[in-house]
Amino acid sequence: MTLTGFLAYSAALGIAAAIPGPGVTALVARALGSGFRSAFAMFWGLLLGDLFYLTATVLGLAFVAQQFGMVFLAIKWFGVLYLAWLGWRFWKGGISAETVQAGKAKGGLVSSFVGGLTLTLGNPKTMIFYLAITPTIVDLRAITFGDYAILTGVTAVILVIVLVPYLALAAKARWFLSSPRALKLLNRTAASFMIGAAAAIAARH
Repeated sequence: MTLTGFLAYSAALGIAAAIPGPGVTALVARALGSGFRSAFAMFWGLLLGDLFYLTATVLGLAFVAQQFGMVFLAIKWFGVLYLAWLGWRFWKGGISAETVQAGKAKGGLVSSFVGGLTLTLGNPKTMIFYLAITPTIVDLRAITFGDYAILTGVTAVILVIVLVPYLALAAKARWFLSSPRALKLLNRTAASFMIGAAAAIAARH
């Protein structure tokens, strides 16, 4: 992979991680309900889930891309449709004070870690990023073990940079969660990014 490819992957992952979704909502709720340590443990579970999908993409979709072009194309268009639908959902409603409050949970560090892992493994937003967006950025047929190692490190660093500040600020977010105007702006910004990503994937050959 070239430096341009790594930078493109980093930018795409950063935007995808920053867009509010189930993972961000759960992290904020855990930070508000159980404190920073519990939410940080959940973060590591989320990160492990991302690395699982990255590995599956590099190992599995490289073969799919070479042997089953129609399957690869179907994954791409499923991603387009899902992101467009998710964008519409966020434009209409998205995150609310009620959804964050409902996500509060008690428990130890291990349960927080496991909760983060299972949340990521079952999160369609994460699946779509790695199964539909990543293959449009990364040439899976030419990737080396060294490239994979760098992608793993880049993924960890980007998620730390993007998600940990959510946790640090969560304790001061009560005013934000009580402002319908602020939440509406957050949701519509997220919707715009999702719809833009869907359009970009659809236009990519």
